[in-house]
Parts: sequence; structure tokens; C-alpha cells
Amino acid sequence: MGKKLPHTPRSRIKAALRQLSLRSRERAATVKRDDNTCVVCGKKGSVAKGKEVKTTVHHKRGIRWDKIIEFIYAELLVPPEEQEVQCKQCHDELHKK
Repeated sequence: MGKKLPHTPRSRIKAALRQLSLRSRERAATVKRDDNTCVVCGKKGSVAKGKEVKTTVHHKRGIRWDKIIEFIYAELLVPPEEQEVQCKQCHDELHKK
């Protein structure tokens, strides 16, 4: 096993976001709306043995992973120099302002 990187790897961020997307209410609503049926050819998704048809949800505008990951690094996963430990009470008080 190699040495830990000083920052969260891009692959880990992408994997976590992908899982969020796969379990999202928006994705579930899309599958329900389209009756789990391909809007191009009309095949219905199935898990029946011998008749398996996998479906997936397509993002019409695509997913700009690089842009999303850069935003996460800039706003959420900032360097330790830009973070500090506070007790919950002080943190809550600071954000009331």
C-alpha cells in the first residue's frame, strides 16, 4: 500500500458523487416517469432471468466531472491552512451573523 496523498484523490470524489447520483430522488423520478423504458428504442428494463435488459439514466447535457471536482476542491475540500477547529457552540454562533 502506498503513501497517503495530502489531499482527497479526484477518483474518490467522483466515486462518492456518482453514488449520490445513483441513489438520488431525481434519478428515481426519471426512471419512474419513463417507466424504466428506453426512450430511444422502447425496450423495458428487466431483471427476469434470460430476459435481462439493463437501463441507465442519461444526462442530456452531460456531466462535467472536472468542473464539479474543481468546485469541490475550491469550496469544500480546502487546504488545512483555510480551516480551523471550533466547538459546535462557537461555530453555530459564528454562522448566526
